[in-house]
Amino acid sequence: MTGPSEELPDDAYERPAGGPARIPGPRAAGDDLRPPHPLPQPADGPPPAPPAPAPSHAVLKSLLGAWALAACSAEETQAVEDHLTECAPCAEEALRLRDAVGLLHPEESLDLKPLLRSRVLEDCLGKRPARIPVPVWANPYDTETARLDALLRDFGDSEWHTPVRLKWFEEEQRRSRRTTVAGVIGHLMSVDGLVATALGLDDPLGRDAPPGDPVGRTEHFWNSSPYPATRQVREPWREQGHTLVRTVSFAGRGVAELAVDYGGFALPLGDAFLERAFECWVHAWDIAEAVDYPYEPPSGPHLYGMIDLAARLLPGALADRRRSGLAAPARGLVAAGAPGRTLHLEIEGAGGGGWDIALDSPAAKPSREHTVAEVALDGIEFCQLAAGHISPEEAAVGQTGDREAIRDVLFAAASLSRL
Repeated sequence: MTGPSEELPDDAYERPAGGPARIPGPRAAGDDLRPPHPLPQPADGPPPAPPAPAPSHAVLKSLLGAWALAACSAEETQAVEDHLTECAPCAEEALRLRDAVGLLHPEESLDLKPLLRSRVLEDCLGKRPARIPVPVWANPYDTETARLDALLRDFGDSEWHTPVRLKWFEEEQRRSRRTTVAGVIGHLMSVDGLVATALGLDDPLGRDAPPGDPVGRTEHFWNSSPYPATRQVREPWREQGHTLVRTVSFAGRGVAELAVDYGGFALPLGDAFLERAFECWVHAWDIAEAVDYPYEPPSGPHLYGMIDLAARLLPGALADRRRSGLAAPARGLVAAGAPGRTLHLEIEGAGGGGWDIALDSPAAKPSREHTVAEVALDGIEFCQLAAGHISPEEAAVGQTGDREAIRDVLFAAASLSRL
């Protein structure tokens, strides 16, 4: 205790008897505010380690290869990139290595990855259906032009000038014409123009192009420029295809019956789209064969539609050959719609089915009771025959019945082809 005569320190508490401790009042300016004893410091652990020294020039240079291959750690990558901003020789070497790495990447294949198709279909099916769908009869054309465009997408300039031999059958003989990949696309665009003009669209060949006659239009395109066609033809051909599909999608139901003039004959628009899909596939096959690349046939339903169109055209083709003296005369004329002699055509494989072909008149009604011959043929071989890629003698068929009728029908199928 402190006696009454002893002075209390300035920072001491004066505790009256029975009362609380009294806190001293404010200090005057200049008073020392430090505590009489230093306060304890919290323990912060060991002091931080000094930063690691920057890698030497030799070390950073040795990392350039790994950096170009993206095989460095994040710290090494940062160190190398910082160094490249200061060292011109290393920066030049880094650019050369990056270019070399680009050459090491394998060329991308046109073959789709196995799971890509299923993922794309799943994604498409999960979306809301289109408000304006593509007509069913236009789907094969839309699909085949897209498949051919995918094949062309990776072609270099030299591949567009690859020789392609177009084949067809005419007057009992096989014909051929040599052109290029670009020339084939120009041919497709020229004949597609017949469908475009039937829909009231602009003719891709201009106002001076001959109407109808696919051969004349193709020759006009090939001869309209002193220089061979180049890859520049791809864009107008593909844009025209998109325009055709878009136009018929908005046109309504009745448009499928609109006539398309091919010069010597006409087809309803729905059949014309099937015919253009068939020719697109056949010529895509020609191109793929020229560049030594595999090309798959159309899907089963689309192939069936193409075969069905050819089978429906056979009676008319047979009648044309008979008028030209290239087929045996009719055995017996019947009234329109009456049953007459019939050949049964059985197509096997994808897109296959059975068709009854009237032999004596296009207006006659085919009848199984009047069947005089049967022919069995693979679907792809039948399409090759109808495209003029194989002759009737080369077609591997199963044949029973009237040999003359069988020969006439096979030659009629080959006569459906043209340039």
